[in-house]
Amino acid sequence: MTATVSTPTVGGRPAKGGVPGPAGRSPRRNTEKRRQRTLTWVLAVISLFTVAPLIAVAVLALSPEDAPTLPYALPSSLTLDNIVRIFNVGEFPLWLWNSFLYSAVSVVVVLLTASMAAYALARKRFPGRNALLWAIIATMMVPVQATLIPTFILISKMGGVNTLWGLILPTLANAQAIFLIRQFVRDMPEELFDAARIDGAGEWRTFWQIVLPLIRPVLATLAIFVFLWHWNDLLWPLVVGQSDAARTLTVGLATLNTETASTSNVMAATLVSFIPCLVIFALLQKHIVASITHSGVKG
Repeated sequence: MTATVSTPTVGGRPAKGGVPGPAGRSPRRNTEKRRQRTLTWVLAVISLFTVAPLIAVAVLALSPEDAPTLPYALPSSLTLDNIVRIFNVGEFPLWLWNSFLYSAVSVVVVLLTASMAAYALARKRFPGRNALLWAIIATMMVPVQATLIPTFILISKMGGVNTLWGLILPTLANAQAIFLIRQFVRDMPEELFDAARIDGAGEWRTFWQIVLPLIRPVLATLAIFVFLWHWNDLLWPLVVGQSDAARTLTVGLATLNTETASTSNVMAATLVSFIPCLVIFALLQKHIVASITHSGVKG
């Protein structure tokens, strides 16, 4: 008579090591689930700390004036009066408009000029191309503070102090944008350009109808970053904009104090300054994901 030993199975298959876990789950799978749960909680706490200042600004901006609020107590009610009132404080609407022009014009011009330069550096062969590329990259190593005084003297001699064009002009050359777009264009397949040449497409048509649509993810990503850089820029607007008419929102907010505006009004102005950034990010965030996915596939 022969004795038969049955092998433990999980889901119809032999269990690893012959020992099934509790309720059919292996210890390794349970450990992985605990690790994922712990990581989720850690990220949730970090996210809470990250958005806490924004929540505090929103609560202070929406709290009734002279009513108990943060950091001593939670407000008993919320109101939009502070946001309505801030548009009558100082030159707030003008500062908002100046910031929008400064950021929007810079985004359009930077993306257009940087994409043209990147296309030439990535796809065209001409003497000194590599030297020119390294010279552009070298400018990224120079701190903005080191070029501040020479740039101001140059703009001052051109008559650009206290003007919007004097504010915008020095920021239109963006080495980071050129470098990032150039890397994107360089990875495009050569067959695309061969097909365009066979179809009789010129340089402008190739750039406008082939290159620009294909680099849309990186353009959208750069549009967000360039907009945020200019919208939050304080140093250069503070130096070149010396009058209320030429100030941007960041400089205007820095000039507000409790003598001319209450804390709730300052917080309301700060909350309003968040809105364009959030709108831009909401409109273009899907392209950031596409750009990251493209980079991951390439890597």
